[in-house]
Amino acid sequence: MIRPIRTSPPAELPVSLEEFKAQAVIDFADDDTLAGILLDAAVAHLDGYTGVLGRCLVSQDWAQGYRDWADRLQLPFPDVSSVTVSYRDENGADQTVDEDLFEIVDGARGAHVVFLDEFSGPSLDDDREFPITVSFTAGYGAADKVPGALKVAIMMLAAHWYAVREAGSGAAVSTVPLGFDALIAPYRRVGV
Repeated sequence: MIRPIRTSPPAELPVSLEEFKAQAVIDFADDDTLAGILLDAAVAHLDGYTGVLGRCLVSQDWAQGYRDWADRLQLPFPDVSSVTVSYRDENGADQTVDEDLFEIVDGARGAHVVFLDEFSGPSLDDDREFPITVSFTAGYGAADKVPGALKVAIMMLAAHWYAVREAGSGAAVSTVPLGFDALIAPYRRVGV
């Protein structure tokens, strides 16, 4: 399995700039650019393949390549809502596996594409290193479906960065605010 590629970003952030400004008590527009950057950074800290949660927050599209067929193909994220399995056949033609031949099963380390007994893995293009591609949508759905604890954690982290502009300056010796880890712990994928 190779690193997944995000093919379409989420349509919105889990927390709006207005929600963040209200939580951080920023009641002027002068710092909107900075507040937006900090909010983006806090979301990136949690979200997607490089995020500490190991999952997607707002739904987004990804693609994952595979070398050969197996009974199940491990996806990097849980909360997968749709999947398309395509492949390059032995003649170099692009093909798609009928969606009636597999199901999506959530596991502790992410979702799996599990092929049903009726599926027989077709021959693949030997000239392509990763002839199988699984395109999928992962995430909780729209921003209003993201768990409240994760939204609070995002706002808490961005507000902390807004208030403490330098790492370790003065009395601030922690890099994340107290309670942040407790808020995100129930949502972290196993093994991440």
